[in-house]
Amino acid sequence: MIRVQGVSKTYGKKGVRAVDNLNFDIADGKITGFIGPNGAGKTTTLKIITGILEPDEGSVQIDGIDMAKDPIGAKRRFGFVADSPDSFLRLKGIEYLQFCASIYGVDTAAQQEKIRSLAERFDMQNALQDRLSTYSHGMRQKIMVMGALIHDPNVWILDEPLTGLDPKAAFELKEMMREHAASGKSVFFSTHVLEVAEKLCDQVIIIDHGRVIFLGTLDMLRAQFPNEESLEAIFLELIKHA
Repeated sequence: MIRVQGVSKTYGKKGVRAVDNLNFDIADGKITGFIGPNGAGKTTTLKIITGILEPDEGSVQIDGIDMAKDPIGAKRRFGFVADSPDSFLRLKGIEYLQFCASIYGVDTAAQQEKIRSLAERFDMQNALQDRLSTYSHGMRQKIMVMGALIHDPNVWILDEPLTGLDPKAAFELKEMMREHAASGKSVFFSTHVLEVAEKLCDQVIIIDHGRVIFLGTLDMLRAQFPNEESLEAIFLELIKHA
């Protein structure tokens, strides 16, 4: 579970608020989509939740652990896929996965089995001995997802995780997200693809200018705009009236 309470973040001398008094819970057993236009504050919010940035105000809890009071304990509870996969490019794929496993204290036998299982699901068995610098964008995205999930975290936090994935890998990741939520754990991911949110999410959070403008199921969202036929049209109307 993720709990965000009164979180705000301001950038620059002009005092631009990237996120403004955010309050929401990400419940266990659900897939929650995080949606908003460019510059709405999605990535800043995810960086605050994961402890990359400190909020000016407010608090974040991961499975009941306060990020500010026990950052290491909180970070052990989640796996995070950032919006850019271009990291650790000098490492081989297998070295990167072993590095991630060692950070989270996954023992050797368990990490070997987990690497084998993830490599099979993402069709990466033949690429693990190659350096990440030789990978395509989609392959780098796969290896980052694998590294984030290698310690079986309760909470998945994914920033545009499907970007660059081939259809098979995208299908596998969506299936894994469903399996994870079905096991009573939580998935929180940002996306610009409304059709993905429509088919995958149990609930969505929509933000604009750093504020939550909707939190609930897609059926609840449609009920607010009964005259609009598509989710895209509803989204545009919601943003216009925010």
